[in-house]
Amino acid sequence: MQYLAIEHATKTYGEKVLFKDVSFTISQGDRIALIAKNGSGKTTLMRVLSGEEGIEGEGAKLIIDKNIRTSFLHQEPDLNPEAKIIDEVFEADLPAIKAVKAYEEAVLSNNPNALQEATLLMDDHKAWDVEARVNTVLAKLKIANLDQKIKTLSGGQRKRVALAKLIIEEPEFIILDEPTNHLDIDMIEWLEEYLQGGNVTLFMVTHDRYFLERVCNEIMELDMGKMHMYRGNYSQYLEKKEARLANEAVVYDKTKKLFKRELEWVRRMPQARTTKSKSRVDSFHDIKESLRDKRNTDEMQILIEPTRLGSKIVELHSVSKAYGDKKLITKFDYKFKKGERVGIVGVNGAGKSTLIKMITGLEPTDTGKIIIGETINFGYFGQDGLVVNETKMVIDIIRDIAEYIPLAKGLKLTAESLLEKFLFPRSQQRVQVSQLSGGERRRLYLLTILIKNPNFLILDEPTNDLDIITLNVLEDYLEDYPGCLIIVSHDRYFLDKLVDHIFVLEGDGAIKDYNGTYTEYRMEKNEEAEINREAKSQSNTVAAPTNSSENKLSFEQQKQIKALEKQIERLEQRKAEVTAKFEDMNLAPDMIAKFSTELATINAEIEEKEMKWMELVEG
Repeated sequence: MQYLAIEHATKTYGEKVLFKDVSFTISQGDRIALIAKNGSGKTTLMRVLSGEEGIEGEGAKLIIDKNIRTSFLHQEPDLNPEAKIIDEVFEADLPAIKAVKAYEEAVLSNNPNALQEATLLMDDHKAWDVEARVNTVLAKLKIANLDQKIKTLSGGQRKRVALAKLIIEEPEFIILDEPTNHLDIDMIEWLEEYLQGGNVTLFMVTHDRYFLERVCNEIMELDMGKMHMYRGNYSQYLEKKEARLANEAVVYDKTKKLFKRELEWVRRMPQARTTKSKSRVDSFHDIKESLRDKRNTDEMQILIEPTRLGSKIVELHSVSKAYGDKKLITKFDYKFKKGERVGIVGVNGAGKSTLIKMITGLEPTDTGKIIIGETINFGYFGQDGLVVNETKMVIDIIRDIAEYIPLAKGLKLTAESLLEKFLFPRSQQRVQVSQLSGGERRRLYLLTILIKNPNFLILDEPTNDLDIITLNVLEDYLEDYPGCLIIVSHDRYFLDKLVDHIFVLEGDGAIKDYNGTYTEYRMEKNEEAEINREAKSQSNTVAAPTNSSENKLSFEQQKQIKALEKQIERLEQRKAEVTAKFEDMNLAPDMIAKFSTELATINAEIEEKEMKWMELVEG
């Protein structure tokens, strides 16, 4: 069953063609993601689908099945600022949803008569299952105070309210624009499960590659104004795109040779043109046009090298921070080492941004102190984004910082050339900042940070609004970045690829330093949860222990033993990986020192956990 069809759609802004003669359909059960570079028309296409913008082109059509419920989630949700959360969340014109809204309002009012009437209404519409589902959605998205007005909410809270509203309506067809922005990782993983299950038809724009891998069954790429379709998830898309580009390269090479031959013929052609020669001239111009559409193989390049780090980096001594009764950080001690790469994770509001703002001096500590080394040059990429005069030209933003940027070996780069490396062509350097897309602004902001040659980079949600192409280049740069790196991100792929360990803000001021990637941390947490479930299940079925003299292990001890065995197994795997690094004869001395330190730490952890295991087993 076809839910949406768009035919011969074209969209231009002045001389810039965003897309041309684009046609595609979405059918029941499709879960499609749209991928494109920033500024190439993703958001515009989403606005076309939602009816906010029209389309151009001969025979252009947009057809959406009116017999199904279709819901849109925009990057910036359109909610009534004067409305309460309860009014927005339960806006759907469905009897069961209305019954649940009446029931929730009665509970909030604490009116016995209203509660009795609402209870009868719930019975009439058999809405108790709906109410349970609604409460699950609200709990997962951490929406508690239904009486709160929309205008008092942060951008992230409004995004969660809009998402809850959409899910509660249970539409057959969902269109999402960057759904994971402003969600913490637990929420993203829950949303993944929701979209994977049930009869969901989906069209979305997202830069979250794990999300693409686990949710999508088709990927569309808007590239150079044309749409390319790939069946499968993100990894399958990468394989098929590589094959397409290889084929394009072969075709281009053949066309180029043909063009050269035709050019020679046209130049020596007599003035009196026969019908045959005119046909050949027309063919020549077609070939010339196809070469003009040649793929731009220039990629964003980051060439800036950070300044030298001294021996003292950053030290946190018994640092604490609270807001009222809410403890964010309690007596946290840590000393950063050269080249350290740390991820910071935790639920929204746990204090991730507060911690890095204290490190950079933007936020004071309540107690304790933070010592910054003399050579430290912070580069802080914040969530607030680029704050500049909107009427300024792109080139002037960079020139205000530096006319020339120093590179390695005494080389230097002009501001114009550097912007070109960041995929801002000369023509775009003269446009005002206000004319940039959200992703282009983020890219420009990133450049303003990097050209200051920081040796300690702190990135707070850097992946928001960046396209996958830009993210790949940024990751390549950060993988080789020799300075210290702190990343706060909900992008699990980005964290897994770049950090060596993570600070987990567990709540109530506690911070856990986990030696591994985020995915490894989640696997361990899931295993612990499974062990707890098994132990609880066994404790409910096994009879209470007798006073016999037999030395039997308690369920709590069994649970601890299983957890230790899994932890030891993971440590042994990491030990093997680190040991294998020493087989590289070209391994640099600083990397040898780094891996030696890590190996010593792993061995100590294995020994400690094996001792605990022996103590538990022997009772």
